[in-house]
Amino acid sequence: VQLQASGGGLVQAGGSLRLSCAVSGRTFSSNHMGWFRQAPGKEREFVAAITRGGSTYYADSVKGRFTISRDNARNAVYLQMDSLKPEDTAVYYCAAGPNLIPNIEQSVTYWGKGTLVTVSS
Repeated sequence: VQLQASGGGLVQAGGSLRLSCAVSGRTFSSNHMGWFRQAPGKEREFVAAITRGGSTYYADSVKGRFTISRDNARNAVYLQMDSLKPEDTAVYYCAAGPNLIPNIEQSVTYWGKGTLVTVSS
């Protein structure tokens, strides 16, 4: 399984971005999917996850502003980010795994290369 994230960029505070993650391989629908992020000088942290069945989970810091979704027909997962704040600035990583548990980085089986999101004040 290979993951390719895209959609990062520079946006002003209050703006929106949509991240996409294209997943190769035939096992997409059997994996839980997630997004993590790593801000400069900080550890990587959980952002959002979506299960095989479509249940969603969010970090408290993004709840109500970010929306994760998946398209099993397109082997893709998305992260819609609205009302962005400067503290959302980070490299965002797409993650996958059959046993992925929200907020548990060690449960991730597959990682994609990150995409940088910069939110200016």
